[in-house]
Amino acid sequence: MLPQEIIRRKRDGEALSKEEIGFFVRGIADETIGEGQVAAFAMAVFHRGMSEAETVALTREMTRSGRILDWRHLDLPGPVLDKHSTGGVGDKVSLILAPIVAAAGAFVPMISGRGLGHTGGTLDKLASIPGYRIDLDTAEFQRVVRDVGCAIVGPSADLAPADRRLYAVRDVTATVESLPLIIASILSKKLAAGLDGLVMDVKFGSGAFADSRAMARKLAKGIVAVGEDSGLKTAALITDMHQPLGRTAGNALEVAEALAFLGGAGDRDPRLLAVTLALAGELLALGGLAGDANEGRVKAAAKLADGSAREIFARMAAALGGPADFADRPGDYLPQAPVQRPCPAPRAGFIRRMDTRRIGLAVLALGGGRRDAAAAIDPSVGLSEIRGLGQEVQRGEPLALVHGKNEAGCAAAIAALQEGVEIGDKAPPKTPILRERIHSRHETETPTRTT
Repeated sequence: MLPQEIIRRKRDGEALSKEEIGFFVRGIADETIGEGQVAAFAMAVFHRGMSEAETVALTREMTRSGRILDWRHLDLPGPVLDKHSTGGVGDKVSLILAPIVAAAGAFVPMISGRGLGHTGGTLDKLASIPGYRIDLDTAEFQRVVRDVGCAIVGPSADLAPADRRLYAVRDVTATVESLPLIIASILSKKLAAGLDGLVMDVKFGSGAFADSRAMARKLAKGIVAVGEDSGLKTAALITDMHQPLGRTAGNALEVAEALAFLGGAGDRDPRLLAVTLALAGELLALGGLAGDANEGRVKAAAKLADGSAREIFARMAAALGGPADFADRPGDYLPQAPVQRPCPAPRAGFIRRMDTRRIGLAVLALGGGRRDAAAAIDPSVGLSEIRGLGQEVQRGEPLALVHGKNEAGCAAAIAALQEGVEIGDKAPPKTPILRERIHSRHETETPTRTT
C-alpha cells in the first residue's frame, strides 16, 4: 500500500478499508509515514469525514498501536470504570467523581491530560499538590489502583502512541475539530486502559469545545456508537457549559473546592453536585454496581455523604507522593496567590449571560493556563467565589475574587470579567445543567432529575 493513495482516496471522499486504515495507523506509530502525509490525512478526514465503520476501524487500530492494560491478573473484586469530559472552565468533576466511584466498589484508572487554551486540565490541578506524581510506570499505576481504588495520572508513552503523534499534528494544522478524529482519540486511550465501562461528559456552550447542543449531541452519539462497536460499555451525558462549573477556576483553587466538596465543608455548588452524581450514577450502572443510573446516583450520594469518598482521595494523594495529611490541611500545602482583588459589578441587576470562554482566557492570562504546550503554569492564580447566571448583584458587589501574582494581572482579569459578564434588569430563564442522556446508539432521553 502507498500512503499517498490512501490520502487520495479519502481526499476524494471514498471509504477506506480496515486494511488501509491499519496500514496508515501503523505508519503513524512507527514513523514510517512522514509528518506531511499525516497532516494531509488529517485534513482529508477533516473535510470528507468518516463512516461509523471507518471510525471504529481507526479507533481499534490506534488502540492496538501500543500497550493495552490488562487487569485480570490483579483479581480486582469490582469493575474497571472511567469518565472523560470534553472540557470546560472550572470543571473539577474528575477530582470528586473518581473517589466516589471507587468508594462504591469500582476501580478507576483515570488517565487525564493537561490543559491547553481556555479549559483547565485535571493533571495541572493535581500538580498543585506538592509531591503528587502523574508519571507512573504501568506496574505502579496498577498497584495504586488496586490498593486505593483509583489513581489519576498522565498517559504513558506506550499507550496509544499513534494517537499522540496524530493529535500533535492535528493541533498545529487546524484539524482538531474533526468528529471522527476526536472520537478515535478519546476512545483509543480509554480502550487501551482496559476499561469495563466509560461515561462521557459532553459539554456545550460558550465555555465548551462544542458551542451548540446539536454538535454536542452528534459527538456524544458517535462516541457511544463507536464505544459499543469496540466492545466498551459506553454512555454519555450532554451538559451545559454556559457558565463556569463550581465556584472556582484555577488549579489550586479547584483542588481546594473539590476537597471541601468531598468533605462537606460549606454549601456544595448545586450544578457541580448534579453533574458529578449523574455521571457517577451512570458509571455504577454500567459496571453492574447499581440496577440503573438513578440507583447509582443514590449510591454515589451516600458515598459522598459518609466521607468514604474523601478518604479515598486522601489515600490516593498520599500514594502518589502527596503529603500524608494533605486532605486534612490543604491550606498548608496549596500555593496561594500574593494578590487577591474583588471584581466589582459595574451595575446592579441580574447576571444574564456569561462569556465562559473569555472567563477561562482570563485565568490563562493570569498564568493559570498555557499559551503553548511548553509554557509553565502558576498553580496559585485564578478565580474564586464566582457568581452564577441568574444571581442578583448590587453595583460594586464582587462578581468573583481574582487571585493573581501582581496588581497588573489582577486589573486585566477584572476588566476581562466585567466584559464577559452581562448584567440586566431581569433574571434569565432557568436552564438545567443536565440536558440529555445517551446510553445506546438508539436511545436518547432528557434526565428526569436536573439542577
